[in-house]
Amino acid sequence: MQRRILIVDDHDDLSSALTEVFSKSGYYVKTTESREEALDLDKVDAFDLVISDLDGDIAFPKDDAEQAEDLCLPENDPEEYNRSSVKAFKVCATNFRREDFNEDELKNLFETVLNYKAQFVDKMQAVQQIREKIEFVFPSAISLMHSILEYLMKRVEKVGVINPESSNLFIALDEAFVNAVKHGNKFDANKIVKVSAEVSTKEARFTVEDQGDGFDVESIPDPRNPDNLFKSSGRGVLFIYNIMDEVRYNERGNRLEMIKKSDKFKESEFQIS
Repeated sequence: MQRRILIVDDHDDLSSALTEVFSKSGYYVKTTESREEALDLDKVDAFDLVISDLDGDIAFPKDDAEQAEDLCLPENDPEEYNRSSVKAFKVCATNFRREDFNEDELKNLFETVLNYKAQFVDKMQAVQQIREKIEFVFPSAISLMHSILEYLMKRVEKVGVINPESSNLFIALDEAFVNAVKHGNKFDANKIVKVSAEVSTKEARFTVEDQGDGFDVESIPDPRNPDNLFKSSGRGVLFIYNIMDEVRYNERGNRLEMIKKSDKFKESEFQIS
């Protein structure tokens, strides 16, 4: 059965190029220029992949929020952000058909989208002037993690949050992503992983959520204790706490929030204090 792709792009930053490359590969591609147009589509769950690249100057009415979530469209909070300076980019494969799930195919789709976004949309000068909400929703597939992690690292580097030569951010994010797929969802492709990032010149906020049973972070053996020297559990969590500026787990333990502040911002804070 032919896979279906929906692209929602209000400035044609991605839609024309991706439509051409995906159509040549045999996919059915539907494009819209606005959230409203996308919300009016029938059989939303028939799309295997939804890609949206939108300005953040329009927020959904409350009545449309649930429908927007079903359609995998991002929703911005106009009270939290300056509307004119926010972008919302999302790649969602919630409905990627499970009966003929092909991890390699999904990986290639993600890589194509992210390569085009990084090369033709995320220009250095442009990304340093906006705040962007980036979201990925996909079945548990460890092979997707490298593409997503590589994209996020390039994005925060362009904004100037980190110095790639001295930052250990890659290690923390990799640990969080792998934990979600491996320990949270136990590689079950019927379960979803959600990865989001809010990137600005001030900081990068990351959230990783899985559909697993969760865990009690307080119950993890402290790897700094000599009695736990040869235990592997707990080291990844310790890495995350040591690398990130702020770390929070939800009560269930299946949702992790991490904040990495810009080195320049931390320097200015120190000077002020």
